[in-house]
Amino acid sequence: MSKDLNCVCDAVQNIADLQDAVEDCCPTSCYENLLSPVANLGDTIPFMLTNKCGDLFKAFGNVGQLEAGDCFETVFFRVETIRNDCCATLSLLQPTEAIDCDCKEKVCDVTGLEKTDYCIEVDLTCFCAIQCLSPRLVTN
Repeated sequence: MSKDLNCVCDAVQNIADLQDAVEDCCPTSCYENLLSPVANLGDTIPFMLTNKCGDLFKAFGNVGQLEAGDCFETVFFRVETIRNDCCATLSLLQPTEAIDCDCKEKVCDVTGLEKTDYCIEVDLTCFCAIQCLSPRLVTN
């Protein structure tokens, strides 16, 4: 990965490297090894992205209710893959309790996140901020 890309791309690449390291063998920062040294933290560093207008990036899962459950909106993501062109596949993390993502203060009420099979392709150069969250939020 080229180091002349933007800081969001670099942070997501770092998250992917840390998650891959766990799969292969406090305040949070996207450049700290958030999954170490405690082995029971799982393999996910959840994060939120902010667009250039200062709004949280949102995505939707289970649109058309393809599987059991309702369609959901989320601002929480896990990186699955990242390419050299700063494009990434992100999986959607669903809050364990229903929240209205249009209400920013509701994001602070989230106490747990679940992995889903829903993914989105994003161009990371479209974002100006990333906020890493505690891996303890993700239930295994």
